[in-house]
This record gives sequence, C-alpha cells and structure tokens, in this order.
Amino acid sequence: MWGCWATTAIYNFNLMQMKIENIVRKRIPDDGQHIWGFANLTGLLHRRFRGYDYGIVIGKKLDDGIVDSVINGPTMKYCNHYIDTNNYLAGLVKELAEDLRAAGIKSLALNPTPNEVYRADDYDRTLRHNFSHKMVATRAGLGWIGKTDLFISKKFGPRLRLASVLVDYPLKPSNPPIDESKCGKCNLCVEACPAQAATGKLWNIHVDRDEFYSARKCKETASRLTLERIDRDMRLCGICVSVCPVGKPRTKFGKELNSV
Repeated sequence: MWGCWATTAIYNFNLMQMKIENIVRKRIPDDGQHIWGFANLTGLLHRRFRGYDYGIVIGKKLDDGIVDSVINGPTMKYCNHYIDTNNYLAGLVKELAEDLRAAGIKSLALNPTPNEVYRADDYDRTLRHNFSHKMVATRAGLGWIGKTDLFISKKFGPRLRLASVLVDYPLKPSNPPIDESKCGKCNLCVEACPAQAATGKLWNIHVDRDEFYSARKCKETASRLTLERIDRDMRLCGICVSVCPVGKPRTKFGKELNSV
C-alpha cells in the first residue's frame, strides 16, 4: 500500500515538473539568445519571500556589437540597450508568472532592476538588496560570480541580463549548483575597472562579497561615468562586461580562461 502511494506521488511530482517545464518552454524563445534554469532556494531567501523556496531564472543575451563598443565607459547605445533588455525581461517574467498562476502554481515575478520588493532597510549602508538574481542563477547551475561581482554565465559570459520568477512548487534543479568561481588567474576585469573595485580574490559561496569587491567604489565611479559620458543620472559602466573573455564572439571558453 505504501509503495503504491509513493509511486503515485513520484509520478504526480514528475508530471507537474514536466508541466512547469512546458509552460516555461512555451514562454521563453528557443532562439539561442536566452538561458533559463530551475533552482532550489530553500533557506536562502529573505523572510519577505517566505513561502517561495524555488526559482526560475531567465537570462537574455546582450548584443555583442553594443557591448564591444564599451571601452572607457557607458555609451548611449549601451544604456538604451540595457534599459530595453530590462524592460523586455520584466514583461517576460510577468507573463510567465501569470501562466504559472493559471496552472495553479503560486508565483512571484521579480524584475531585472531592483524595486521596492528588493530594497533592504539598510541598503544605503550595505548596498545589498533582499534578493539576488545572480544567486538564483548560480543555484540553477548556469554560471558563477566573477571578480567584479558580475554573474558569468557559461554560455554568454557576463553579456546578459537576468530576471526571476519565484514559485512555491518543489522544482528539481536543472543542473548542479555552482559553488565557486571558474575565473582562475584571469584578471582582465580587475585591471580594467576604473574604480579599482575588485581585489582579485576568487568568489565562492563561503566568501562574502565585500572580501573581493567594493560595491561602493563601483557605484560612485559608475554614477560619475554615466553622468559624464551620456548625461544620465544612473549607475552604469559596462567596462568589465566588455573585457571579460567568457562569452566573447568566436572565443573558445576553456582555452581563453586557461591562456590568461
């Protein structure tokens, strides 16, 4: 009797997992410009997100030509592309969350750009939000955190933007979580950073952000560069995104990292 019940439960779980995967596949274009994955976030989220222990993270690739044009700071094209991609992802996760709710799955869409849902009470002091798409993406096994605190995806490098949908259903992760950096001895982003915000120390899940990267130095310098170069009151730079060898066109990922 017990064995029959357990078999039925496993069957129903697998059926629901497949149903959710189909919903995601129908909503996210299969065009080589997107990545996505499931993540187990149990015990990792702020209490504000209680009840949501699993996540779906989506990455949208940035245009290589626009990213490559970023040399000494943000360009207007990069700024507009950054905003357009954020808006696109915000719409995508909103629609995906609606699809999931229609299927009876409690879900919460989280936009690429932090808003009041993310903002921590002590943000001005810590420059930390209550939610991190990068954390969800590492738990989904899509990549790791680089030396300038970028998310480095295995497919696109840092040339992407992320958004997430939290759900209350126990999703099976797409891949094993990634717990440590794969940047090795590469220091291109560290050397190129105009804020000198990175120490060069490698990330892993036991290393605090402030040990390898100064968010405040980055924020202050990026704000100044954005104002000087494109007359915008926002925080944008893009230099470390542009110089990272992972995800560059015609770059062989393993060979590139081993050669620097």
